[in-house]
Amino acid sequence: MAMPKRIVSVALYAGFLSSSQLIAEDEMIKSIMELRSDVETLYSQIDNNKEAYKSQMKSYALQISDNEAQINRQETALKLTKQNIEKMEKKLEASGSATVDLKPIIDEAVAALEREIKTGIPFKAEERIAALHQIKSDLENKNITQEKALALTWASYDDALRLTKEIGQFKQEITLEGKATMAKIAKVGSVMMFFATPDDRVGYVKKNGKKYDYVVTTDTTERDQIIDLFDALQKQIRTGYFTLPNALLTRGVNQ
Repeated sequence: MAMPKRIVSVALYAGFLSSSQLIAEDEMIKSIMELRSDVETLYSQIDNNKEAYKSQMKSYALQISDNEAQINRQETALKLTKQNIEKMEKKLEASGSATVDLKPIIDEAVAALEREIKTGIPFKAEERIAALHQIKSDLENKNITQEKALALTWASYDDALRLTKEIGQFKQEITLEGKATMAKIAKVGSVMMFFATPDDRVGYVKKNGKKYDYVVTTDTTERDQIIDLFDALQKQIRTGYFTLPNALLTRGVNQ
């Protein structure tokens, strides 16, 4: 009778192993299904990211194309200013000796530059125009010679050209919502101009017909971009990659 007892024990042991294997297989299948679900989720996220990336790149490409077109128009206006300077130089060469009356040339040059300042970016426009008027006044009152007045006018043209390339932070009074306000100014050449007031309003200058408006931005992204620009200029960082609101200032060459 001992023999049957051993056979029963072996059979029970074999049944125990089969149950363990089944449990292991169930766990493995469950793990594989979870991994497959995770993989499918990752693929779905990758596809979504690809579409978002494509849309973002397309938007950037359109913005870059628009910015390049705007900058090209600004460069055309700058070339015309340089041509005016060259014409003025030729007139001076043709004038000959110092005994020639230079006042008509000076008056013409001052008037042309004043028109340029009035139609250009509103950066310290009143101060720059006042300086031109002072040259004319001093010449009228004979406080300075014609040669001195011509040199000062020429320096004003040089300053106007410098401003088209200069990037920096300044202070000036602006008219914001009908009130005169002292503000910090971030100027990017003659194509963009941003402002920040002591009461934490920030924004940019926008061309509106023949005049310029100061627009306060309420968009969080634009605010952060403008504030980052002021921080960089405060630290004397004038080169690098900056993401800025599309606030290009352009005008026709005859405006």
